[in-house]
Amino acid sequence: MLKQISELIDRRRSFLITAHERLDGDALGSELALYHLLKQMGKNATIYNQDETPENYRFFPESDQITNELPPIESFDTAFILDCSELKRVGKEAARIAAIPCLINVDHHFSNGGFCETRLIDPRASSTGELICRLLAHMGITPTREMATCLYTAILTDTGGFRYGNTGRDTLIAAADMVACGADPQWISENVYEAYAPARIRLLAAVLPTLTIDAGGRVGSLTVTQKDLAAAGALPEHMEDFVDLPRTIRGVDISILFSELSDGSFKLSLRSKKNVDVERVARLFGGGGHINAAGCRIEGDIDAIRRRLLEAIRTSWE
Repeated sequence: MLKQISELIDRRRSFLITAHERLDGDALGSELALYHLLKQMGKNATIYNQDETPENYRFFPESDQITNELPPIESFDTAFILDCSELKRVGKEAARIAAIPCLINVDHHFSNGGFCETRLIDPRASSTGELICRLLAHMGITPTREMATCLYTAILTDTGGFRYGNTGRDTLIAAADMVACGADPQWISENVYEAYAPARIRLLAAVLPTLTIDAGGRVGSLTVTQKDLAAAGALPEHMEDFVDLPRTIRGVDISILFSELSDGSFKLSLRSKKNVDVERVARLFGGGGHINAAGCRIEGDIDAIRRRLLEAIRTSWE
């Protein structure tokens, strides 16, 4: 598939690049690395995302070139859909993007059923960024400093700073290669993890009292409501990594973040330790992801949602 994708890049001229809603470091880093590659090759390339770029990722080279308004699709002959297990994850413009003649999906989610004819999918990869590294290597292209910065960040963030179980030998080699090409680990980490807005800290102060420990100490959760966001003057992007906090508690195997959406439904983010499979649980509610990181959306009262989820987790352990 690497050969097929590289041939398509050679033949085609105008590319749309997009990724999922609620952007993270992997989605943005992969998009921008691919953007730099295509521009270097003399191609026309546009990055469209439904959501604005979070503040702590605006250090990415050329991040100001990302648009939040989809241009006329007639101007594109190819679309790269990155870090998405389903086309609908790009958001409200999914149907228009689907009409672009050639769709290419690059993704690492276990739940990806293959919605594009042309696709590079490997659930064993740490990140979509790691797959873009493979593509560059296959094409014989040495990443520029800009590409390396984007791809190192993609790998760093999707491995939780190289702490998660998706960190393998190939992952570390890819990250090291990006450092060799100019990525600065300290500068990147400072931008990603040490440049938070005050609103994030205010939100965290409001959310920590919601900590709940269930299932004999094996499940920890936090809840963020729309009221909390408004009171803190915070945005959804300021919740990034909140889901990891309960997992730092000794004995907790599954960590959950219940975040209320603007329509009153709840987005559930799940993380786990060891070989505890949260993807299987998320799939029961129409979601998916990875063994140790998954998510879904559920409508209803938060207490009822919590009960349903805990019951599904207990059943998965039986």
